[in-house]
Amino acid sequence: MSELIKTVKNGVIEQVNRSASTEKSTKNELGKDAFLQLLVTQMKYQDPLNPSSDTEYISQLATFSQLEQMQNISALTSNSQALSLVGKNVIVRTKSETGTINEIGGKVDFVNFSNGKARFSINGNLYSVDDLDSVIDDTYILEKGRPRILEKVDLEYDAEDPKDMSFNVHMGEGDSLADDVAILVDQTLLDPSVITLKDNKITIAGSVFEKAPNGTYKITVIFNDVLLTTAKDMVTVTVKNSTAELEEPEEPEEPEEPENPEDTEDKVDSDDDNN
Repeated sequence: MSELIKTVKNGVIEQVNRSASTEKSTKNELGKDAFLQLLVTQMKYQDPLNPSSDTEYISQLATFSQLEQMQNISALTSNSQALSLVGKNVIVRTKSETGTINEIGGKVDFVNFSNGKARFSINGNLYSVDDLDSVIDDTYILEKGRPRILEKVDLEYDAEDPKDMSFNVHMGEGDSLADDVAILVDQTLLDPSVITLKDNKITIAGSVFEKAPNGTYKITVIFNDVLLTTAKDMVTVTVKNSTAELEEPEEPEEPEEPENPEDTEDKVDSDDDNN
């Protein structure tokens, strides 16, 4: 597989042009038509005083038959390979009239057979199986395009000068593109009304922390992509100058000691004696 350093956009790998000088020269191969033409030419121009024997011709015809069978098997294998690519992400390499090599990536929609040749469709265009360069795993595409927070962010909320807080996110690419998020502060899910998402920027209303005691709070971002990607430990909010006090947890009440069964029996016997 060629080195994949291109951007995935809307499930398609962007086209990259390369110089034709980087391509290996195509090897000249002897096809069955050329082989038959050589055999006919040999028979036509053979020395009449020293003609080739029947055995030599039979041997050459057998070689020709083997070549034809090998080419038929190769074509069948190529067609089967094309059918197996339907629904998969691939990269094809084509050469323009100027000799420039183009790399095009996308998902194979269907396979077309014409004159015994298989061609597969990518984004409405047909490409020969011979142009196939790489087959890419779907999971790789999803993982590569996952939404994420590119770098750690430490936000600060000043209770004496309260303001909204914002940070940037990457919303993903292709099939992993997200268009909404959910936010947790520590383990508390925020109401969507205090969250604004615009142009890859998330803004949290300052009112979320107006009653929060001083301290550092962890922000968790959950994207709504197909993998429900969760970004943890990337964003924190530090609250300062707050007059709110941290609530101390209530101490659990001590359980009452159960009555001793022997004491209960003695009490019952005493009551019976008095009666």
